[in-house]
Amino acid sequence: MTDRPLDRIQIAGIEIACVIGINEWERLVRQRIQVDVTLHADLSAAGRSDDIEDTVNYRTISQRIVSEISDSKFGLVEALAEHVAKICLENPRVQKVDVSVRKPGAVRHAAFVGVDITRNK
Repeated sequence: MTDRPLDRIQIAGIEIACVIGINEWERLVRQRIQVDVTLHADLSAAGRSDDIEDTVNYRTISQRIVSEISDSKFGLVEALAEHVAKICLENPRVQKVDVSVRKPGAVRHAAFVGVDITRNK
């Protein structure tokens, strides 16, 4: 890896229905959440080659996030965000990830509550 800044791939507005929350009623229903991820990686080889093998396959990562979170039962959005970051960092090209998780309607008079985390390899 060079000393140049990492490039970024953004996956924005992933909507997933899952069990999330600490209240008893929240454990019984699926709620809609929204996830954004920014994957930090060196994309220069893909830029030169125009070959999917030289980049991060964001479709694969997105599908895995949807699959795993749909089947999850996290209590906290913080724990859910941490799991999403783990999924992203398992890709060998991803060196850093920013994850944003929003839970619409979680607090009265607010559009959503959410967390933003950044994790590195």
